[in-house]
Amino acid sequence: MGTPVATTRSTVSAEGLRLALFTDTYAPQVNGVARTLERLASVIVARGGSVRVFTAHDPESSAAGDVEQFPSRSFWAYPQLRLAWPRQRQVRAALAEYAPTIVHAATEFGVGLAGRRAARDLGIPFVSSYHTSFVAYAEHYGLGMLARPGWHFMRWFHNGGLRTYCPTQAIVNEVNARGFERTAVWSRGVDGARFSPTYRSASLRERLGATDDTLVLSYVGRLAAEKGLNVALDALALVEQARPGKVRFLVVGDGPYEQEVRARAPRGTLLTGKLHGTALSEAFASGDVFLFPSTTDTFGNVMLEAMASGVPVIGADVGPTREQLQTGGGWLAAPGDAAAFARAIIALIDDRSRVREAATRALAIAAAKTWDVVWDTLLDDYLRLHRPSLR
Repeated sequence: MGTPVATTRSTVSAEGLRLALFTDTYAPQVNGVARTLERLASVIVARGGSVRVFTAHDPESSAAGDVEQFPSRSFWAYPQLRLAWPRQRQVRAALAEYAPTIVHAATEFGVGLAGRRAARDLGIPFVSSYHTSFVAYAEHYGLGMLARPGWHFMRWFHNGGLRTYCPTQAIVNEVNARGFERTAVWSRGVDGARFSPTYRSASLRERLGATDDTLVLSYVGRLAAEKGLNVALDALALVEQARPGKVRFLVVGDGPYEQEVRARAPRGTLLTGKLHGTALSEAFASGDVFLFPSTTDTFGNVMLEAMASGVPVIGADVGPTREQLQTGGGWLAAPGDAAAFARAIIALIDDRSRVREAATRALAIAAAKTWDVVWDTLLDDYLRLHRPSLR
């Protein structure tokens, strides 16, 4: 089990907290990690603390006063990911000038590695978070020989801190089995005002050609092979054979797998690219069932956003997804099994009452996942770790 992280107050103040956040991904990049970290920074400031973000330079953004960017370049295997290798002397000087009470590294390479070293050199309390299963990604891309050295490096990196935060208990169990120490669950919440059934859009469903007889399946996220999109596309092909014209597919996002999706998606598919604001809220709420075939995600924020929008989920039966859906917010299918996903979809086409019942359960699950509780838990632990008398 991870270390218990208890909250004793309903709203934990961040007064006196000076967080230095090191991450290779940050806004305006669009992914679950970047969005969560941006929200973390804003909450700490709103609660009376201070944050300085150290991250890789993104050519699409200009650094704000509280964000320091380091020169970066695109990662050859994944151009949307930018990596930076800042000079250690520069990082140490910037950290000494800011004088944080705690350093948090959210990525293990480049910027995160520099933050870890600088924090230890200066004697500043250091914590980390485990967001991305790079070892699972390596195995997915046929680089399984990197698994053993990958776990060795991850264990060394995270065990160098006072805490490693993981998004689910399933991930805590997984990394503990690999020798991680001092782990704790840092879960995720959902904004019920931003993601809600009230955003369901008749005009968007009309663009899809949806009728009372069709089931709108949706996907929101990066279009990348490791997200299991090949499984989704194979499943949809099987569904089209069994129930011709009964499904529509709404795809939101972009990435290196986009051309494959365009080439293989069934008729009636709409690819919107990246969406923001109200358009994103409408996309979430306008589907009937959300597809999440990924086996590499450590949480899957989009599942929670779909459930808050009144849309139940069909997900791969792996630990983190199972943990979110086990109370009835959707259905699980065997990982990597397109036929299993297809059977689940066909069952819902044939009995729409199951969709309505699961949507009600999904809303109830999401309603209990408030961000305030998540932040209270994390900030309480931050304060305990940077004030030795409270440990």
